[in-house]
Amino acid sequence: QVPLEESGGGWVQPGGSLRLTCTTSRKSFGVAAVGWFRQPPEKQREFVATISRDGRTNYADSVKGRFTITRDNAKETVYLQMDSLKPEDTGVYYCNRGTEAGRTVFDDWGQGTEVTVSS
Repeated sequence: QVPLEESGGGWVQPGGSLRLTCTTSRKSFGVAAVGWFRQPPEKQREFVATISRDGRTNYADSVKGRFTITRDNAKETVYLQMDSLKPEDTGVYYCNRGTEAGRTVFDDWGQGTEVTVSS
């Protein structure tokens, strides 16, 4: 279960935007859904969004309408566009293959990419 690789994090002011990228060192993600998860400071990791191979999406209530997950199967890349960011979006963001509901993941966790939202 080779972990996926995350990038694109950084510091942004409230109301700003970031786009995170998830890639794999394997040939492909396979048929699994790919999801984004985050771990806020001193809290447990939580589900953010998933996307199936054919484009079905699922979002946590806290990010609906602000975050958009997309998938480029030709490039085997998944993106998370984060708009209208809030301080409570701060955390380390991870991607992983798993179920569409985001309750089960298939691979080891990678290093993640850190997102900080503050003024």
